[in-house]
Amino acid sequence: MLKVTLQQSTPIQLDVDVSCDSGETLALVGPSGAGKSTVLRCIAGLSIAGQGQILCKNETWFDSNNNINKSPQQRRVGMVFQNYALFPHLTVAGNIKLALDNNIANCQDIIGKLLDQVNLTGLDHRYPAQLSGGQQQRVALARALARQPQVLLLDEPFSAVDKVTRRKLYLELNTLRRHLDMPVILVTHDLDEAAMLADSLCVIHYGKTLQHGSPEQVLHQPINSVVARQVDVRNTLQGRIISQYGQLMLAWHHYVFSVSRLTGFTEGQAVFFALSPAKILLHQRVRPSRGEQENSVVGIIRDRVTLRGITTVLFSVELAKGTILQMDLPEHVAMRNQLNIGEVISVSLLADAIHVMAE
Repeated sequence: MLKVTLQQSTPIQLDVDVSCDSGETLALVGPSGAGKSTVLRCIAGLSIAGQGQILCKNETWFDSNNNINKSPQQRRVGMVFQNYALFPHLTVAGNIKLALDNNIANCQDIIGKLLDQVNLTGLDHRYPAQLSGGQQQRVALARALARQPQVLLLDEPFSAVDKVTRRKLYLELNTLRRHLDMPVILVTHDLDEAAMLADSLCVIHYGKTLQHGSPEQVLHQPINSVVARQVDVRNTLQGRIISQYGQLMLAWHHYVFSVSRLTGFTEGQAVFFALSPAKILLHQRVRPSRGEQENSVVGIIRDRVTLRGITTVLFSVELAKGTILQMDLPEHVAMRNQLNIGEVISVSLLADAIHVMAE
């Protein structure tokens, strides 16, 4: 278990509280300059926070109240930097050997096992310039693991490679991390990457932890509108809680919606709410849909685009001052229902798909 609490006002503001169990991956997400890499550097001992505590497997690495601050060498941390930081004059084996204890007698065997672990067997005599970006990333990862770390830190490890290589590395890391008995902290600005690789996400903005939870919770159930904007939630709208027929409802312009979860909200409260584009139900134009009576909305298609079998439809809701909503559908559904620009469609905003949150 790694537990990190950090606070400071300068030079970079921090108010962070995160934790990660052994064998799990935590992704720190947020905009550039949010403080994500600073948190990693504090964990590694490369930066010192003004206040706080860092605990790793019941061992205190940093405690400002008790003047404890272990050096980077005393913290068993493996770190993969954004640019990999390989030494160009050393071979693959030479770069990995730097992380090994000089007193280890069988270092060549260890290097061989590490290279096998990251699918680089036979490349130990090559230099970084003779490797592709993906291969360099694997060398950096092998070097990080050579320290037998208690924590593995990955700082934007895929940003320097192309998309095709990135997908391969995703699969390799996803396989590798199942065999790592340590917390893995991943810093990334790519939300899809975070959702694919991490067991939990932590949204950081201006150095402050905004929300920490599973990918499903953070990406689809943000606690407030600030988090929703940070994780690029589509269809984030403003409404108001009203009481109708003895129960709380959600009012949006001329519409009144039933919502499955309104616990903690009060009548008259201004709120934000979000709708996943994939959870908006299209009323079939060929035959009626069961959901037509549930939070039905009418709109006009303004644009549509298809990518890899998914058609994204943008439609304006005239009774909501022309507000544009985004809906994602399988391509064959869009074709079957003849969803062309200018066509009038009706959809349902299902009660259990509407996520209401505070301002």
